Amino acid sequence: MKKLILSILVMSVIAVACTKSTDPGKHAKNEIDVRVEALLAKMTLTEKVGQLNQYSSRWEMTGPAPEGVDSMALYNMIKEGKLGSMLNVTGAIATCNIQRWAVDSSRLGIPLILAYDVIHGYETMFPIPLAEAASWEPELAQLSSRIAAIEASAAGLHWTFAPMVDIARDARWGRFMEGSGEDPYLGAKMAYARVKGFQGDDLSAENTIAACAKHFAAYGFIESGRDYNSAQIGNPTLHNIVLPPFKACVEAEVATFMNAFNTINEMPATASSYLQRDILKGEWGFDGFVVSDWNSIGELIPHGVAADKKAAALLAINAGSDMDMEGNAYVKHLEELVNEGLVEETLVDDAVRRILRIKFKLGLFDDPYKYCNPEREEAVMRCEEHLAAAKEAAKKSIVLLKNDNNLLPLKKDGLKIAVIGELAESKDVPLGSWRAKAVTNSAVSLLEGMKNTTGSSSINFAKGPDYINGYRSFLTELQFNTTNRNGMSAAKNLASKSDVVVIALGEDCWQSGEGRSQTDIALKGLQQELLEEIYKVNKNVVVVLMNGRPIEINWMAENVPSIVECWHLGSEAGNGIAEVLFGDYNPAGKLPVSFPRAVGQQPLYYNHLNTGRPTNREGNVFWSHYTDQSKEPLFPFGYGLSYTQFTYSDLALSAGEINEDSKIVASATITNTGDVVGEEVVQLYIRDLVGSVSRPVKELKGFKKISLKPNESQKVSFEITTEDLEFYGASGEWKAEPGEFKLWIGPNSAEGLETAFVLK
Repeated sequence: MKKLILSILVMSVIAVACTKSTDPGKHAKNEIDVRVEALLAKMTLTEKVGQLNQYSSRWEMTGPAPEGVDSMALYNMIKEGKLGSMLNVTGAIATCNIQRWAVDSSRLGIPLILAYDVIHGYETMFPIPLAEAASWEPELAQLSSRIAAIEASAAGLHWTFAPMVDIARDARWGRFMEGSGEDPYLGAKMAYARVKGFQGDDLSAENTIAACAKHFAAYGFIESGRDYNSAQIGNPTLHNIVLPPFKACVEAEVATFMNAFNTINEMPATASSYLQRDILKGEWGFDGFVVSDWNSIGELIPHGVAADKKAAALLAINAGSDMDMEGNAYVKHLEELVNEGLVEETLVDDAVRRILRIKFKLGLFDDPYKYCNPEREEAVMRCEEHLAAAKEAAKKSIVLLKNDNNLLPLKKDGLKIAVIGELAESKDVPLGSWRAKAVTNSAVSLLEGMKNTTGSSSINFAKGPDYINGYRSFLTELQFNTTNRNGMSAAKNLASKSDVVVIALGEDCWQSGEGRSQTDIALKGLQQELLEEIYKVNKNVVVVLMNGRPIEINWMAENVPSIVECWHLGSEAGNGIAEVLFGDYNPAGKLPVSFPRAVGQQPLYYNHLNTGRPTNREGNVFWSHYTDQSKEPLFPFGYGLSYTQFTYSDLALSAGEINEDSKIVASATITNTGDVVGEEVVQLYIRDLVGSVSRPVKELKGFKKISLKPNESQKVSFEITTEDLEFYGASGEWKAEPGEFKLWIGPNSAEGLETAFVLK
């Protein structure tokens, strides 16, 4: 039956308005531009505006539009060529149906570009992006994005709203989980890799999808970590911290950008011509298109910069926002604005040109139905190869935070192991937030993974008190159990009779993601009480943390011997965690974000400015600190332990000076002084001691992951040029300023061997 449906769909392909090629992959950029211009010349203003309009699905699209104003209106817009894109239409049959309506019925037969939030997998779930950044392996991010593209394209999709490349410093922000943490250098490396993974080497290939760099810009800098809030930052911070990952996406030839909900220095990002026209399309030469976030054009009204939708459309199109997602602003008012002379039609043409260019690059004009293959869809979803890759990503994303007395790894035989906590048996929480089309309860739980790895009957489980009260879903705010202690006694009893306790604590997956900002980032519900009660009866406790943001774990870090940061690791979470717990894989992850001692430290980040009073030189109260808590993080950026130990020695520079025509090489020797093979992420940090603006106390400038056998040593080298020393300074330009620099090579941002050099 599926073959028959496929044959009917393929036979329904009709000729479109432009000349076709039998090989969509052979179009050079100039040939695509010729085809774009030819089509643009045939379009009416109404049809042009239609290309700038995006709506979400109102029904499943596997059959005719149901009766109803919204659905029928959308159906008619598709057939009349008044829609350029849709989101939330998935599945090979549904996407083929809607594409056929657009191509067969509209005057010019322009295909739709179909989009979806494919953030960390489509059906096969990989670790949330924050977790995957903890691997410090851009190649891993590229692989997971490649597999996500394979599955998404098989479901008929052309475009993902990913990667999110916002640098974030405030753990209260729920969307922390979508990005790569606090550092622009690591963030840029992961951003570049994700774009390459989604888009591959040829955007017209049937198993690639267009990527979208979001949110442009400064969404991760919203005040108080409260979603949709305002951001206040200076130009040095914007250019030195916020923009580098976005620039990396442009260098990776990302197809699209998405602007942001927030204001930045009182101007909504959606209406910022400085961001979209001056920087993105001007200075960077970006030739793709910019899509608004969901109704962010319409939200210019409550932001207070537009009186109505017409004024909002005027601001947005002038600022460089090309496609209106669910705002109803362009489709209702843009043609009118052009006819009134308030908007130049050349601006509309530029936006349409950009959108058509991406559609041509995707090969949609050569074969609008190229992604419509139900057989491929069925074959690739959650296939064995993809699940194996998800397991590899899961274990590489794990960070060992503490391991006193070498409690880990656990022995597979001879131990009575208690597994405790509601999160330990959950097959849904590990899938994480922004889970695309993941099947509910399809993840391997921690409990299952441990049993899969050991096959042992000596693993016993007690849930303890419920964590969540009532129903949990993407659209509801969670209610935490703080009164019902049923299950506490059984958990304590099991712990008291066991040799070691593995307790899963942290966050439900719906505690993080969009709209999930929190003022309290400590353990919710009765989790802290459960941990302390278990610790009273058994000191051999291993905490498995499952979370989408840095959380406050002071008591845990002070008392519990072993802590394993496991984030939300996706489909194969339990198997990946178990391999680490039992020593089949030696953890090598490093934190992509600083862990706070208290929520009051937020925002917290390692590459902060020094201040004028950084230390207590005078022995009194007047210096930059807190009176009730250390100002240092509990666990610093770049931190992570191993089941072996590494020593750093022989730091050396090839020269003590550098200029614009030269380079220096910094090197150090790393030795595995432990008993097992291990991987280490060797990190390079540099500080510019004197600049035209204050410079951070340290900045990550390089990293390399190496594997060493016991007693093996390796010399690790980093090449440094003046480009590595450039920053956006008081002059408003990127340049390296002469002076003295400090340099560190070490295992994290707080430790390392130190030396210095001079830029002449």
